[in-house]
Amino acid sequence: MMSALLGLCALPAWASDGEICAVDDRDREVCLAAPAKRIAALSPGATELVYAAGAGEQVVAVVSYSDFPPEAKEVPSVGSHTRLDLEALATLRPDLVIGWTTGNPAEQMETIEALGVPVFYIEPRDFEGVASAIERLAQLADTQQEGIRAAEDFRQGIAELAATFKDAEPVEVFYQVWDEPLMTINDEHFIGKVLTLCGGGNVFGDLSRLVPRIDDEAVLAANPEAILAGGMGEENRDWLTHWEQYSNLQAVQNDNLFFVPPSLIQRPTPRLLEGSRLFCEKLEVARERR
Repeated sequence: MMSALLGLCALPAWASDGEICAVDDRDREVCLAAPAKRIAALSPGATELVYAAGAGEQVVAVVSYSDFPPEAKEVPSVGSHTRLDLEALATLRPDLVIGWTTGNPAEQMETIEALGVPVFYIEPRDFEGVASAIERLAQLADTQQEGIRAAEDFRQGIAELAATFKDAEPVEVFYQVWDEPLMTINDEHFIGKVLTLCGGGNVFGDLSRLVPRIDDEAVLAANPEAILAGGMGEENRDWLTHWEQYSNLQAVQNDNLFFVPPSLIQRPTPRLLEGSRLFCEKLEVARERR
């Protein structure tokens, strides 16, 4: 492993003239001597964002569950976002690593940087963060034309949804992000911002943690008008069937138990626009059932 890691040190030194620079989501300025040609994306979300920026052909490494776009599944995997195979990564000789701000192991990321490989951290927290990440990645990969277009398409789609639902009647919603332990999101989470965009009221929006742990009793006390959940897998609705036992819940009485494919809503990538549209549609159904 050591010989492979030492190979990273043979990468060209970064020149000061003609540098390409961008500020990452840790507020660090990252500069490259030339556009990135061998990119390692170390989370599924990072992979989607790099491809959206038009730099998919430059991606040489991904991690497990990097399943979109489909061609990403053909790229070599270097472990998971929580445990990287540094030897495998080194053999692919990346000239830029895209890290996930809160997801990658700090010690391993420090090792990568110590060996001279630039690391650019991203983790969008809102709609503008998604668009901005695409633009900054496109800057580093010299794919600005495609990246700017993708970012503007995303911004426009979100703006259209905001205009459509700005006067919508509120719907009190519980969004289930996990089942055991039972977990939801607050208003500061990007999914919470989707709920607000669609005219939803997050019954747990005021909790302090981005992803709070709760229990069934808390949901029963909140008595949401609608429950939305992603489930484990793109077609698995099992999490919703759990709530059917509580016949006194408004969401159950009105048949407002809605499934949303998790990949469309739980990654802050351009597909969040598709997930937001689906959220808004579900809340419209809830309004119609009053």
